[in-house]
Amino acid sequence: MNGAQPSGTDIDTRAMRQARGRRHLAGRAGLYILATILALWVLAPIYLITITAFSPRDVVREYPKHVIPQEFSVESMDFFVNSTGVLSSLWNSILVAAVTLVLSTTIGAPAGYALARFVFRGRDPYRLIILSTRAFPIVILSIPLAVTFLNWGIYDSIWAVALMHTALAMPFTVLITSSIFVSVPHDLEEAALTLGCTPMQAFLRVVMPLALPGLAAASIFTFVLSWNEVFAAVILTLQERTLPAQVLTTLTSSPPHFRFAAAWFMLAPSLIFIFLIRKYLLGLWGRVSR
Repeated sequence: MNGAQPSGTDIDTRAMRQARGRRHLAGRAGLYILATILALWVLAPIYLITITAFSPRDVVREYPKHVIPQEFSVESMDFFVNSTGVLSSLWNSILVAAVTLVLSTTIGAPAGYALARFVFRGRDPYRLIILSTRAFPIVILSIPLAVTFLNWGIYDSIWAVALMHTALAMPFTVLITSSIFVSVPHDLEEAALTLGCTPMQAFLRVVMPLALPGLAAASIFTFVLSWNEVFAAVILTLQERTLPAQVLTTLTSSPPHFRFAAAWFMLAPSLIFIFLIRKYLLGLWGRVSR
């Protein structure tokens, strides 16, 4: 008994499925290739800076350089750490970034929550005004602020730099947290209120746990912005330099191994900070960190 032969419609359907399958595979392959290129674009400089910073001094000037290090040495790092003003400026950078993170989150998160939850006249123009504050060049802001801080008696202190960095980070903190709180279902908050929670309890017990991944992303932006910012730190400090300001003032007269060690020192804290809060970032995209 002969089997039934496939009809022309079945053949066309099968061909269409195969074509869609090939397009799907090609799309995924292109996505993986693009992700690999972007990852290499980010990781390659970090890798090269790291192996150069932990190589002997004479290896820094070698050309062509070895992709895989032939010798490990902390000579350059030791030279950088023991240079005048480095450890104190490193500590200042950590303090400034921490103060900036606390201030911008404490002030910006409630403002973002208000934009997300309350409807008031001029809300959309207010968002635009907040963002437009970043259009002012930092050069215009630094000089008047330096005079103001001199009058206040906080010039050349970590508080002056932290306040400046908070002003720089605040617009993005408000807008990012506003988008985060919009994504949290308002019904959950209302349900908590009907079950006896006060508005503050509903915010802390329901909204905040769901918003933590986004707040972690906002904190990364704030920390990195404060850690890497250099112009305001140079204008607002003379003795209490942050690490970027200290490196900038000594860069032109520094040997190459000092520069690579400085680059690694400025890079490492941001990577460590991202690593510590990575579980919140994974939760932001719906993944569970184990």
